[in-house]
Parts: sequence; C-alpha cells; structure tokens
Amino acid sequence: MIKIHKFPKDHKAKLFRVAVSTNRTDYVITNNMAQDSLDAVQEEYGFRWKIEEFHREIKQVTGIEKCQCRIGRIQRNHIACAIMVWNCLKKVANVASTTVYQVKGGLLRNYLIQELRSPKVSFAEVLIRKLNCLF
Repeated sequence: MIKIHKFPKDHKAKLFRVAVSTNRTDYVITNNMAQDSLDAVQEEYGFRWKIEEFHREIKQVTGIEKCQCRIGRIQRNHIACAIMVWNCLKKVANVASTTVYQVKGGLLRNYLIQELRSPKVSFAEVLIRKLNCLF
C-alpha cells in the first residue's frame, strides 16, 4: 500500500510491480483495496482498456460528439444511430480481420479512385460555370 503525493491523507492505493523484461519494470496501481493479486488487477485493466477503445473508436469513426441538436430525444436518437453504425463497422472489421478505421477508410476508396481517374465534372467546367454566374 502506498500514499500518493499531494493526494488526501486517507486516500490509499495499492501498487503492483510487473517485470516486463530483464531491463524493464512497469507498475500497476489501483485504489481497490480488495485486490490482492496482480492477475486480478491486470484483468480489470483489460476490461477498462476495451471501454477506452470503444470510446475512442466511436468518437473518431462515427462523429458521435458532433450532434448540434438541442432536444434530448434527437440527441439520444443520434447517439443510438452512432452506436449502431459502430457496431456494424466492428462486425465487418472482425470478419475482414482489419480495424474499424480501415473499414471506414475503404468505404469510399473505389469511388475516389474512379473519380480521380476519370472525373465526372472537371475543375475547368466548374470554374467556367462560376465565372458565368458572376457576369
């Protein structure tokens, strides 16, 4: 049991030493005083890491935090849709043995390649249309 500097006096934590290799040692700390084995603490950290991965992926892949609605029901619908999208992307990623980031990036890949090879609208046409609207 250890006391953490600049923490309240009654706040205690348990520190576990993990020998990663012969020249490297990591430490795992927990405030759960009931934990008495390193394996149990590492298992709990494993669960927490999965939750952290979920939060990172759902924010980066679905844009869950970008909802600008003010009504609670609409916000809940947006969150539910984002979770369903993440769930579908995760299933496809597991089947394809890739990450959700690779699945999302690959969704428009073929379309972008096709447009870069032979664009349906050329830049010159768009520029001429804009100039014609100005005059």
